[in-house]
Amino acid sequence: MAAVRHLASKGIYLPQNYLSNGLLRSMSTNPVPILYSYWPSSCSWRVRIALAIKKIEYEIKPTSLLKTASEHAYTEEYREINPMQKVPSLKIDGHTLCDSVAIMHYLDETRPQPALLPQDPVKRAKVREIVELLCSGIQPLQNSAVLGHVGKDKSLEWAQHWISRGFQGLEKILAQSAGKFCVGDELTMADICLVPQVRNARRYKADLSPYPIIVRLDQDLQELEVFKSTHPSTQPDCPPEFAKK
Repeated sequence: MAAVRHLASKGIYLPQNYLSNGLLRSMSTNPVPILYSYWPSSCSWRVRIALAIKKIEYEIKPTSLLKTASEHAYTEEYREINPMQKVPSLKIDGHTLCDSVAIMHYLDETRPQPALLPQDPVKRAKVREIVELLCSGIQPLQNSAVLGHVGKDKSLEWAQHWISRGFQGLEKILAQSAGKFCVGDELTMADICLVPQVRNARRYKADLSPYPIIVRLDQDLQELEVFKSTHPSTQPDCPPEFAKK
């Protein structure tokens, strides 16, 4: 499938201050960023949310993690883009970045507003703590590659175990840090990472009843346009039976 441009009509566009200094002015001479994304991938969704928050126009190139798909990650051509043959990958400013958290930090450092990290150093550290818990302590243990190795008979139990174990710790952290969002009342990387992981939890039928703070935050965040417009069900490679669900 060809790359698909995310248009300003969807609320994703180049901000007015994009050319506000020499660094960003030099960036403007580069092509529109290209995001290699797979519609159900939680890591891909993180980057789509960050791009939406930053109001960065980009093109999406659907890249499936299923070898049976016409445009999949397991080609030599894509290996040149992402040596791990995973998603997401982002071509931006003449560079290619291949990890969702690294991409979010790059976007925040090169396009500082709106910020994805608080200014307060303690809150900043807390956001990073939550991001690390979600992106290193939970998601990798239940991703498709790991579940494929575990085997079909045990994969659901495995995913539920590691999601529940991680959410037990996360709920306690959020009990101390949460306000309107994961850390106080600022929308941050922690929120960007939380919502896709809750979707994973529901996908694997994990019991969320012990985690009322997680559930409340997820519900509130999904009312924001940056989460709605980037939801997996809105993606160009989403199968019709899953669209807008």
